[in-house]
Amino acid sequence: MRIRSPGPFPFRRGLSVLSASQESRNTLALAVRSEPLPLRVHPLVLGMVIFLASESMLFAALFGAYYELRSISPVWPPPDVSFSVPEASAGTVMLLLASATMIMATRALRRRQMGQARAWFVGSAGCGMLFLGLTVHGWSHAKFHIWSHAYGTIFYVMLGIHALHVLVGVVLITMLALGVGARAFLREDDAGAEAIGYYWHFVFAVWLVGIWPTIYLIGAPR
Repeated sequence: MRIRSPGPFPFRRGLSVLSASQESRNTLALAVRSEPLPLRVHPLVLGMVIFLASESMLFAALFGAYYELRSISPVWPPPDVSFSVPEASAGTVMLLLASATMIMATRALRRRQMGQARAWFVGSAGCGMLFLGLTVHGWSHAKFHIWSHAYGTIFYVMLGIHALHVLVGVVLITMLALGVGARAFLREDDAGAEAIGYYWHFVFAVWLVGIWPTIYLIGAPR
C-alpha cells in the first residue's frame, strides 16, 4: 500500500500561521513602545501607602497591648492617674484643623496658587505644633511616670510614638512650606505633597479613632 505525500500545502499553511503570529507580536511590541501605559499611582504615593499600612500594624499592636493590660488589671487606670480630658479634646481640635488646612494646601498647590498653598502649609504645621505643646503640657502636669506601673508604660509609649509622628509631620510640612515656588513645585507633578498629606491625615485618624477615645474617653479616670 502506498502512502500519499501531503504535499507542500500543509507546510505553506504552517509558515503562514507563524508569519501572522510574528507580525502580531511585532505590532504589539511597537504599540507598547510608542504608547506606554499611563502610571496610575505615583511611586511616592504608593510607597507612603505601604508605609502607612505597616504603621497601622504598629499602632494596632499598641492598642492590643493596652486592652490586654486593661483586661488583666483589677483597677484600670490606677488611682494615681489623672489628666485633663478638655486639654486632650483641644488637641483633637488642633489635629482636625491641621488635617483640614492640609487639604486646602494641596488643593491650592494643584491650582498653582503658591501663596495660598504656603499659607495653608504654615497653618497646618502651626496646628501640629500647638498639639505638641498641649501634649507636653499634659505630660508635665501628670502625677505618674512611664516607670510607675503598666498603665504609665503603655500610656507614655503610645502617646510618645504618636507625638513623634506628629513632630515628623510638622517637619515635613514645614519643608513643603519653605519649598513652595521651587522648581519641583512648578511642574505638574506634586506627588510629594500628596504623599505627605496622606501621612498627616493618617496621624489625625490614629488620634481621633484610636488614642483619644481609648485613653481620654473610655479609659478616663472616674
